[in-house]
Amino acid sequence: MNDNGSDQPRAGRLGVAGWITLAALAGFLAWAGWYAVHAWNALSGVGISAAGWVFILLGVLFTTGLGAGLMALVFYSNRKDFDR
Repeated sequence: MNDNGSDQPRAGRLGVAGWITLAALAGFLAWAGWYAVHAWNALSGVGISAAGWVFILLGVLFTTGLGAGLMALVFYSNRKDFDR
């Protein structure tokens, strides 16, 4: 029980499910890192043309701009109380 007498668990403490989730996410992160290094080494002989680098840069900029724009809409919607 908490100090206030309620039966709700205290915020800020992880239970067993929280630790299992963190372990699973850490495993996924480790696997993704291993896979990225493996894929990078497998493509060591592949060259990218100037046009390829331009399209990669444009893709990164477009994706970042889209994410920023969507987050701006979320904040705008929250401030104007549209998301009830």
